[in-house]
Amino acid sequence: MTRPRTIRDPLWGNIRVDSDAAEILDAPQFQRLRRVKQLGLAHLVYPGGVHTRFLHALGVYHLVTRAIAHLRRDGHLDGLDAADVDSIPVVRLAALLHDVGHYAFSHAMEELGPESIPGHHEEIASRFLDAGPIKVVLDRYGAGTSASIGELIRGVSKHPLQGLVAGSLDLDKIDYLRRDSLFCGVPYGTVDVDRLLSALTLAREHDDEPLELAVREKGISALETLLFSKYQMFRNVYWHHAVRAATLTFVRLIEAALETGLLSRDDLAGPSDEELLALLAHRIERLSAGPAYDPSSGVARVVKLLEALADRRLPKRVVELTGDQLPDRISSWPSRRGDLVAEVEERLAQEWGLTAGSVMLDYPSYPGMLELNLLLVRKDGVVRRLTALGERGLIDLPRLGRSLHHSARVLRIFSFDECTPRDPKPVRSLIEASEEEVEARLNSGGPLLS
Repeated sequence: MTRPRTIRDPLWGNIRVDSDAAEILDAPQFQRLRRVKQLGLAHLVYPGGVHTRFLHALGVYHLVTRAIAHLRRDGHLDGLDAADVDSIPVVRLAALLHDVGHYAFSHAMEELGPESIPGHHEEIASRFLDAGPIKVVLDRYGAGTSASIGELIRGVSKHPLQGLVAGSLDLDKIDYLRRDSLFCGVPYGTVDVDRLLSALTLAREHDDEPLELAVREKGISALETLLFSKYQMFRNVYWHHAVRAATLTFVRLIEAALETGLLSRDDLAGPSDEELLALLAHRIERLSAGPAYDPSSGVARVVKLLEALADRRLPKRVVELTGDQLPDRISSWPSRRGDLVAEVEERLAQEWGLTAGSVMLDYPSYPGMLELNLLLVRKDGVVRRLTALGERGLIDLPRLGRSLHHSARVLRIFSFDECTPRDPKPVRSLIEASEEEVEARLNSGGPLLS
């Protein structure tokens, strides 16, 4: 049997790992996470950001272990039934395994349309949970443990501690904000971890409803630090213009590889970062050596995009519209209609006299980025659900979250060609137009930008 071990983590210090968790760490399916970067392509902008999903998973396991210890010490677990108490070790293993299904380059892959990838990384996790070495450990906790952990990872479990693994207050957020800030060398990831953990409790919204994770009123200030840190990290790191340029280049690379048959959907789930790029390079080399290779084909575009990433030749901004330059509500087609975005990009390249395929439009969206849905226990013992409606008498965190999300988003148009910056006003008009209006402009044969 694998012995418990202590692992030195640059963020949290010594992390004590029990024997079952240590055995999972040694499984090839988990060791793979050592080769998947936590921040995808961000290391091309912040060179220190090469930390991995392996480190992050350890950190979340550590924080969930600490949170459970807090809850147990303060008597908040006393109301759990015997089955929920017995399954607490499974919750800790779910924290360790929550990212086991991540694709190469992490979330960058999930920016492809749903028809291009086998599923969200939380859904792909089941492939790894059922793999021999990991399943051997999970089966010690009874039949169906893999399925129970899958539900915790997806945020659909009925376990009272579900919120520790996935939810508005899941500890995944705390670890990645602190860790990403540390490795990128920026000061934005500050979260009052001790205060937040000590404020956790279990509560019922109504007497006839089950217990769930909640935060006591004294933790509101710590919750604010979590929201502001997330906003700052998205604005300055995750959605930094060069990080977005690199991410878009990667997304277009994989799209082109899928279109040309160099990659299939099933190729995407499993390889680590370098394994995926090496597989693609090998198939390009084998194809380009054949007599039927056409340097003007789609394969040539894959080669150019792959070289652009390898040599860090990223597209530059042609148009940029920040949150204060955009209305609170704009059309949803830039985030929802990939086919329409592709047509717009092609037309813009024509109207601006740029090379076909050189223009890329980007308006990142994460509507749930700063949303809250958790129970708040007031000082007088009254329990309220903190949602989009907010809570009278406290800072309106949900409304603030929506405002910060809008402020963090920036609409950009990039180009690989040398191009002088363009007037953003016509682009704003285009973005405000409905998808029906945009389609009409495209079909009219007239200029896209008025």
